[in-house]
Amino acid sequence: MNNTADVIVIGLGAVGSAALYQLARAGISAIGIDRWEPPHAMGSSHGETRITRQAIGEGEVYVPLVLRSHEIWRELEAETGQKLFEACGVLIIGAEGGAAMHHSRSGFVLNTVAAAQAHRIEHEVLSVEDTRRRFPQFALTGDELVYFEPGGGFVYPERCIAAQLTIAQRLGARMVTGAQVTAIAETTGGVAVTAGGTTYHAGRVILAAGAWTPGLAGSPSLAPLALRRQVLHWFAPERPQDFAVGAFPAFIWLHGNHPEDSFYGFPIPDDLGHALVKVADENQTRATADPERLDRAIGPDEAAEMHRDHLAGRIPGLALPPVRSAACLYTCAPDADFVIGPLDGSQRITVVSACSGHGFKHSAAVGEHAVRLITEGPAAAIPAFDPRRFAGNPPA
Repeated sequence: MNNTADVIVIGLGAVGSAALYQLARAGISAIGIDRWEPPHAMGSSHGETRITRQAIGEGEVYVPLVLRSHEIWRELEAETGQKLFEACGVLIIGAEGGAAMHHSRSGFVLNTVAAAQAHRIEHEVLSVEDTRRRFPQFALTGDELVYFEPGGGFVYPERCIAAQLTIAQRLGARMVTGAQVTAIAETTGGVAVTAGGTTYHAGRVILAAGAWTPGLAGSPSLAPLALRRQVLHWFAPERPQDFAVGAFPAFIWLHGNHPEDSFYGFPIPDDLGHALVKVADENQTRATADPERLDRAIGPDEAAEMHRDHLAGRIPGLALPPVRSAACLYTCAPDADFVIGPLDGSQRITVVSACSGHGFKHSAAVGEHAVRLITEGPAAAIPAFDPRRFAGNPPA
């Protein structure tokens, strides 16, 4: 195998697979390296389904990314014949008239409505009575602001990754899997990456290794990033028909003002071979120091706590115990914004990290954006995502 390419992509999850695909489409020679066999369940890019929404309450800077991602997934569907994106609608419920906080943004539902209005995204603001009539599965208390977006829904993360990697290889990209990266070093005229005992050379590197990115980068600018263990649960509903696609939307429910007073879930996918409803909350406070030591065992107390704190009294059709559970990792920035740009000002290494719990829906376009940073340089940068913002060295 030729160990030299124009670009090496480290990590082939959500963003790395997208970057490898976009490099191959652009005719740029590329090698993708992953420690495992993607798509896999070792990082942050698994779990069968991920919510996507077009109006982004985390900030309008994200709206072009998610809209472009939707276009890319539809293009991939046409090319592969696989269903990647289910536009079943997404419902966002916010306590206290939409003032509740989510992903470090207060007034999250109000922000979502404003983004939809500004970008002319089809949506409805539903009264509590309308919501109860259309979606009786949700037991609202009466003070909520409810946003419904028919163009939102969910994507299949493992399928999206596999589709992009398959086409990338078809277009000439090379993949090295089952190889752990142990060194990244800038050299005269390029970067050397050692993985699985072999050294690979390229002019540029895209570092998209998820929870392993801060350790591989070895940069103080990424020191503030925190790793947080997340737990997903799949429940068997009493009436599966009430939770089928078409009857039940993907949803986010913010029921209090604490950052952890929220949970989210999905309808039963049409073609995954089970009749289970996936739900999860978000751990925003308890950090995991080392991705190597992630506790992947889920205790019954964790499911009971999630049910007590979120599901009980809100979605009565889902009862304990869950049929199965799984763990994954978030890589979170202090401001909950992404980290995308040159590592420590290097023009050789581009870091893509800190999706902060809201990344997969943007990932197809983020991979494309990472390639633009290589081909177009600083003119393509999004200043809000600059990696230097945490190191006392803000963007110029």
